[in-house]
Amino acid sequence: MAKTMTADGLESAIARILEAAGSLPAEARQVAANLVLANLSGHDSHGVGMVPRYVDAVAEGGLRPNAAVKINLDAGQLLALDGQHGYGQIVGVQAMELGIARAQQHGSCIVALAHAHHLGRIGHFAELATAQALVALHFVNVLSRPVVAPWGGGDGRFGTNPCCIGIPLTGAAPFVLDYATSRVAQGKMRVAYNKGEQVPDGYLIDEKGAPTNDPGVVVVPQSQGLLGALRTFGEHKGYGMALACELLGGALTGGGTWHRPADDGRSVLNGMLTVLIDPARLGTQASFAQEAAAFIDWLRQSPPGAGFAAVQIAGEPERRAREERARDGIWLDDATWGEIVAAGAKVGLTLA
Repeated sequence: MAKTMTADGLESAIARILEAAGSLPAEARQVAANLVLANLSGHDSHGVGMVPRYVDAVAEGGLRPNAAVKINLDAGQLLALDGQHGYGQIVGVQAMELGIARAQQHGSCIVALAHAHHLGRIGHFAELATAQALVALHFVNVLSRPVVAPWGGGDGRFGTNPCCIGIPLTGAAPFVLDYATSRVAQGKMRVAYNKGEQVPDGYLIDEKGAPTNDPGVVVVPQSQGLLGALRTFGEHKGYGMALACELLGGALTGGGTWHRPADDGRSVLNGMLTVLIDPARLGTQASFAQEAAAFIDWLRQSPPGAGFAAVQIAGEPERRAREERARDGIWLDDATWGEIVAAGAKVGLTLA
């Protein structure tokens, strides 16, 4: 039942499901394209495997097809926006388009986006900004069942809370740093569980707070219906960054923070604080381009360490994966494809 599909074929199948779930054709295609791009980029955790959860979230009412971003405050270089529970792949792009236009006009812009449904791969938004020669900083929180334990804690208290930084490099592809503040993304645990794989030491604790290598502890309920939890990256340092994302992406944007008992809801809401800067308007464009290029060149002159072919910068693995998967196809394991087929059946669609 596992499949290897072309990007176009997979995008078409996913768009059909989303349209059957209530999206207008243009929205269904845009969300599907974003999900497939995540798969192409090597981030299956944020790709089409999310569709079953989206279908459930629509049925719950926590995800509202065809919703658009609402402007709550327009103060020139400061925008406060409400995603109105719309698809993050839609309202997130709308927020970025508004912010990019203001940064181009004023030289900078701060965008506070609240109440977006799952934004997906945050690097996508940084890529939109860097394509316009803008620097972008993103701080994101997650309102869903908490799956990450605080440093020194024994159960989940917050989400994977990603941070992303995009920096344009003149004459070269951009630097795009995009990471969960948990040791690994929750979606990667779903992928590992579906593949029947164990994970390395230090990633997880079980429902009793003990270390484990079983990704299932954060995918399916364990004893007494409890889940285990992911650990933060970098011990207390990643924990500190996770809290910063919760306070900036959640509290400051108006989207809210998580401080209640866990539930089994399928909706995933995100808040995102975005800072956009135009280096050209800052007056440092020439030196910025020169110094950035010199530094990257200096990095690449480092001899490869054991087990590495060369020094890379953030964004390069994703671009290489896109080339390879566009050529070879996108492979979906049995469980993931089965879940997608089942999601289609829930909205009355039979996938061949």
